[in-house]
Amino acid sequence: MEENLIEQFVDKHSLDAMSLLVETADDGEAVTQAVQVSEAFGAAEPFKAIADISTGDGEKLTKSFHRNLQLLIQKTWVEKSDEDLKAQVLYQLDEFCRYLESHSYKKAYDLFFTIVDNVVYLMFGSQAKAKEFSEYALRIDPEFGIFWWYMQSLPRNAVWSENKSRIAVLLGMYFLANY
Repeated sequence: MEENLIEQFVDKHSLDAMSLLVETADDGEAVTQAVQVSEAFGAAEPFKAIADISTGDGEKLTKSFHRNLQLLIQKTWVEKSDEDLKAQVLYQLDEFCRYLESHSYKKAYDLFFTIVDNVVYLMFGSQAKAKEFSEYALRIDPEFGIFWWYMQSLPRNAVWSENKSRIAVLLGMYFLANY
């Protein structure tokens, strides 16, 4: 995505925080930067409580996320040829939530990309695989476009701590659970 386009939708503090979130090896700094990035989703205060592992709000988010995404997947109309993918994503969603419940955040992080990619494909079809999809997403629904920017900014094969993986996943989940 062209940097100048995302700058029209996301403030500089959140853009800088995204870079720092990806680069930092310090778990506390990752939480701080994730909370700053959550401002781009309009969710800094609620996300702050979720980011704090001692509140238990992350577990509540997992249940809400599971329920909402399951409904979204089930209600999304797809071509007959995509019915198997739809069933596969529902299975992956269950597996993902089991990883979260068992605090296997690194495994959850990897699976999160697969789930998001597949759900976005189910929603948008082949358009989701187009090079211009990031710009398209921003223009048709800026909130979703910001989420997509977030997902595209995360490294796919990150070698992060469990806690940093947790915070990165929770931020993406927060958006989807409330979308």
